[in-house]
Amino acid sequence: MRVRFQEFASRKFAFHKDPVLVLDEFWSPQEMTYFQEAMNRSRWKALADMPETSRSFPNCGNWLKAEIGELERRVFLDRMALPCIMDYIESFPNIKQRHVTSSYYTYVAGDCLSLHADTDTRYSSDPRGLEAEKRLALVTYLHGDWHPDWGGELIIYEARQDREDKQVFEVSHCIPPQPGALVFFTVPRLHRVCRVDPLAGDHKRLSIAGWVMTEHET
Repeated sequence: MRVRFQEFASRKFAFHKDPVLVLDEFWSPQEMTYFQEAMNRSRWKALADMPETSRSFPNCGNWLKAEIGELERRVFLDRMALPCIMDYIESFPNIKQRHVTSSYYTYVAGDCLSLHADTDTRYSSDPRGLEAEKRLALVTYLHGDWHPDWGGELIIYEARQDREDKQVFEVSHCIPPQPGALVFFTVPRLHRVCRVDPLAGDHKRLSIAGWVMTEHET
């Protein structure tokens, strides 16, 4: 489903029926400026400086990642508190904890993210060893301008078996990084980020991305 946020009826939407949600114009210009200024103050780490991540995503450029400050994190989480998200998360049994993990990202010309499904379970916030399950992936776009020639689209796939019983992948969604848009999709779901084209010049693809997660006793 794709809809302007002002027209979105969150209580009528269900991720169990529609696994991909795109909310256009989610952020006001003032909110986007707030996060852009916070990103300018952030301490960034390049993909090349994250060995485990770079091994998982080879030949994907050298995009940047930064942690979100506590104040900005609270603002972000307050806006994420949509009824459809809460309904979906609470549909899973035996939950011990719920949380959202998110970071800032910057992609420039040459950066991308290869095909993956967010299926690893290495992200647990609990020292007792509760197993973390990613339930929803999220990404929101905070740059001020973006042209279709510049790439950086989020591509989501569906897998099926062909006549020879081989697994093939078909594009189900091609989502451009529209400024101010917010995207959710259920996990696991195959997806990738297209390479930012040299035509983007010095323009940066700015985003917050992460997951809504539940934790369960193993």
